[in-house]
Amino acid sequence: MRVAGRESFAPAVFRRKALAGALGVWAAIPLPRATQKAGPSPSSPPGVLARATVPGMDYVRLGNSGLKVSRIALGTMTYGDPEWRPWVLGEEESRPFIQRALELGINFFDTADMYSVGRSEEVVGRALKDFARRDQVIIATKVFNAMGPGPNDRGLSRKHVMDAVQASLKRLGTDYIDLYQIHRFDPETPLEETLEALHDLVKLGMVRYIGASSMLAYQFARSLYLADLRGWTRFVSMQNHYNLVYREEEREMMPLCREEGIGVIPWSPLARGFLAGNRRGGEARTTRAGSDPFADRLYQTEGDYEIADRAAQVAERLEVTPAQVATAWLLAQPGVSAPIIGASKMPHLEQAVAALSVRLSSEDMKQLEEPYRPHPVLGI
Repeated sequence: MRVAGRESFAPAVFRRKALAGALGVWAAIPLPRATQKAGPSPSSPPGVLARATVPGMDYVRLGNSGLKVSRIALGTMTYGDPEWRPWVLGEEESRPFIQRALELGINFFDTADMYSVGRSEEVVGRALKDFARRDQVIIATKVFNAMGPGPNDRGLSRKHVMDAVQASLKRLGTDYIDLYQIHRFDPETPLEETLEALHDLVKLGMVRYIGASSMLAYQFARSLYLADLRGWTRFVSMQNHYNLVYREEEREMMPLCREEGIGVIPWSPLARGFLAGNRRGGEARTTRAGSDPFADRLYQTEGDYEIADRAAQVAERLEVTPAQVATAWLLAQPGVSAPIIGASKMPHLEQAVAALSVRLSSEDMKQLEEPYRPHPVLGI
């Protein structure tokens, strides 16, 4: 079952001869057929740029912006302080994941000020400083959630946005943030106040690009309209809740992002591990599954379990993991720039990158999508 009609999406591809002389490193590659293989061979999704130094990794413009990001982003909510959540890894356990992500060609790292109440930003910032050149990585973080007990320690007021960005810069140990995202919509602050504050951060050089996260499509459309009307910096990305078991975004948000040239970077591409099989028959099989009440509210319907079962069936036939099937499905969706994956075990990270080479046939896609049934709006 398809929730909404698909619209074609083909970000502009740079021509090989134009880039070869201008940049040297980047080279355009042909548009693929659905059944072609990814990896070192010259075939990747539309708009993808291949970098010869990291075989197997693809890079794509983030929406219509000029920013190039790896097609897999590493989400870092898992790295920080175990006292915040029992499934979070401490700093020494976390650093090898960030180092390995860099080795695999990932240049896009997503965190938030609220993850481990700031500790995640510190861990990510120190690791990237030790393992990478600052100008070679894309650091994304977020603002909105409570960071203290005060009435102005949360939300998207000009005061909190200005205070929060300074605190994030200090924790990350950097002079600028590549992608600064509003973590949720703030109904208590005039949208114009938030947008102008974000625009000022860009003009001050503290932030390079701005993005948004889960909200209603009309709220995002209004944000884009106001930015255009006032001449303010526009959002370039939408980090939304989108995966095989939650496809309500296909009704309005995905078509809007494609129409407006917004890069989609979905959170929870594996449905917080549900599509990887961490819950079977209602039984939690991992520490995360057993201590994540938010996920329990999101993925529990009979149809959800049927989709997870079908992902496992397709995975067995293709000799890959269910997580790779779910990731490959998302990578194939029009408008998706880079799913944000999490990893608490090294194979999870390596398998996510390997999912770039998984190609699902039309029959596979039908088998995966058929059991879907509409859901209430979740994750906003």
